[in-house]
Amino acid sequence: MKKYVNIYIFVIVILAIIIVVGCISYNFGISPVSKESQEVIFEVKENSTYLSIAPILKENNLIRSETFYKIYVKIFNPSNLEKGTYTLNRNMGVKEIINTLEQGTEAETISFVIPEGRHITDVATYISEVTDYSSEELLNYWQSEELLDTLINKYWFITDEVKNDNLRYNLEGYFFPATYEIFKDSSMEEITYKMLDKMDEVLSKYKTEIENSDYTVHELLTLASIVENEAILDEDRPMIAQVFYNRLNQGMKLQSCATIGYAIDEWKLTYTNADLAVDSPYNTYVYYGLPVGPGNSPGEASIKAVLYPEPNNYLYFLANVYDSSSTKTYYSETYPEHQQKCLLYLGYAC
Repeated sequence: MKKYVNIYIFVIVILAIIIVVGCISYNFGISPVSKESQEVIFEVKENSTYLSIAPILKENNLIRSETFYKIYVKIFNPSNLEKGTYTLNRNMGVKEIINTLEQGTEAETISFVIPEGRHITDVATYISEVTDYSSEELLNYWQSEELLDTLINKYWFITDEVKNDNLRYNLEGYFFPATYEIFKDSSMEEITYKMLDKMDEVLSKYKTEIENSDYTVHELLTLASIVENEAILDEDRPMIAQVFYNRLNQGMKLQSCATIGYAIDEWKLTYTNADLAVDSPYNTYVYYGLPVGPGNSPGEASIKAVLYPEPNNYLYFLANVYDSSSTKTYYSETYPEHQQKCLLYLGYAC
C-alpha cells in the first residue's frame, strides 16, 4: 500500500512541476519581447484573423512565441479584428497587443483605380488625385536607382532589366491594374509595394509557366502590354499573342501600332510614314524583336494570353476600328490576304 502511495505522490509532484513549468513558460511566452520602447507600424489586411496574423507579429518581433500567442487567443477569444494600421510596441505583452487591436483603428482610407492598359503617368495622376503627392513626385520616386535596387531584391519578378537606360519609365507595366484601398497617410513606398504585391499575387499563379517560358518576366509583360492594346475582346488576346509569337519565330518585325503610340506618346487610329519611321527602342516597325519594355499596364487576361496563346498559323490581323457596331478581328496567314481584308473592311491598303 505504501508503495502505491509513493507512486501517487511522485505522479502528483511530476504533474505539479509540469504545471508550474507550463505556467512559467506561458507567462514568459506572452510577455513583452523588449523592455525598451520600440514602436512598430503594423498593418492588418482585409479578412485577417488574430490567428492568421501570428506569424506576421512574430516576423516583426512583436511576440515571443506564436504558440503561446495562439493559446492566449484561444482562451480569451478577442472580438473581431478590423483591418487598418496600428501602432504597436515591442514593450507590449500579448495582452496589451490584443487590447490595442480590439480597439480598432479610425485611420482614413482612400481608393484609386488603375484600369487595364493605362500608362504609369496615368497611375501617378490617379494617385496624386487622392493623396498629397504630385504625379511628378511619384514618377521621380519610381525612377530612383535606390528604389529599383530595393525592388529587385524584394520581388522575384523584378530584375536588372528594369534598369535599362532606354526605358522611358523603369517600372512601366509593373503596377497591376486593379482597385486599391490605401490609408490616406500612406507613404509612397507603401503605395508602391501595394501595387507590386498585387502584381506578385497575379504572376505567382503562373510562376511555373513563366519559369518554363523562353522569355523573361520583363519580356512577357512587354508582349502582354502589346496584346492589351491591340485586342478588342478577351477572346482575341490568345489569338493575337500567337500571331506575335509566329512573327518572332519567323524573324519578322512585330510591326505593332501599339508600340508606335508609346514611342511617339500619341495615340491615333492610323499613323503616318513619319510616325512609323521614328527611331525609338519601342518602335517595332524599325527594330526586330520585342521592344525594350512594356508600354502600359497589362491586365491578367493579357498576361495569361502570352502564357497560353491560341495555336494558329496567322501572321496578320486587323480590327474594323471604323465600325463601332463591329468588334470582330480578322486574321490572315499571308500578306496579300491581309491586304484584301484591309481594303474590304477599312477601305484602304494596310
